[in-house]
Amino acid sequence: MAEGPMTSGGSHSFRQRFTIRGRVSERRLDQYLAAALPDFSRTFIQRLIREGRVAVNAAPTEPSYRIRRGDRIEVTADLPEGPAIAPEDIPLDILFEDEHILVVNKPPDLVVHPAKGHQGGTLVNALAAHTQTLSSAYGELRAGIVHRLDRDTSGVILCAKTDAAHAALATQFESRTVEKHYLAVVEREPELDSDLIDLPLARSRRNPEAVAVARQGGKPARTIYRVQRRYRGFTLLDVELLTGRTHQIRVHLAHIGHPVVADSLYSGRSALYRSDLLGLKPAEDEPPLIERQALHAHRIAIAHPATGARMQLTAPLPADITALLAALDELRPAP
Repeated sequence: MAEGPMTSGGSHSFRQRFTIRGRVSERRLDQYLAAALPDFSRTFIQRLIREGRVAVNAAPTEPSYRIRRGDRIEVTADLPEGPAIAPEDIPLDILFEDEHILVVNKPPDLVVHPAKGHQGGTLVNALAAHTQTLSSAYGELRAGIVHRLDRDTSGVILCAKTDAAHAALATQFESRTVEKHYLAVVEREPELDSDLIDLPLARSRRNPEAVAVARQGGKPARTIYRVQRRYRGFTLLDVELLTGRTHQIRVHLAHIGHPVVADSLYSGRSALYRSDLLGLKPAEDEPPLIERQALHAHRIAIAHPATGARMQLTAPLPADITALLAALDELRPAP
């Protein structure tokens, strides 16, 4: 259960409650909360615990406390108010909506919420124009946002319209009962038709914008890929996320030698042209088939936060990936 913010001057009071289920028992309290509250850093969470702002069974405790089945955790914090979100008339491709949740097919090149360098033109600005009812557990800048997609990743994204729905969905993500499938077009052809990639991830030491497979430490990350269609030099994959780390799919696939097509950060090229498929040099005025990573959040399955009914939501492929696959069918069919 979560309670909404109470505005007071330049800050609002955040409060969220969790009840521990069997699958996450015996984890450290700070680790559990870092996963359950992804907008808060682990350092910030540890500070809240030491300041007595986190109660377990109505009593303060330590970050190292091992949570147990049935524990009741309550987190409170004073969060600064961000600038007011300006509603913007940005079209939304709505896959589902009721009084509890809103499910959107996010287009590429749309940032999810305002941040440094992106104060407007975000999904949150679009949501603010669409409805006045959005969860506020993480403040106005992240109103309604339960999870994220990278700016240039398209597809299904869940938004919460109430704090109760937000808390219920956040619990599902933390306990890993949300089923998440992506479609990715990758370079070259994997030897196996399916495989599990189980490699921990951490921030890259060479590039602060990138993530890398960690030689030591790092956060556990598990990805399953399944070949959907093979082409000469390319493959369409169904990718299932068993964990939800930053850039997880992109890093895991690049690490095994099959980077996502046109992934400027991990593949070495930022666009793919029809000429590339023909082995020719693109003309200066040739439009690209795709100029962002060919990654699409295709399908997500959740329990409805109010009714508990299992829901499966699917986002159709966007035009650029559709065009890319058509060109591969034409020019690079498997022998």
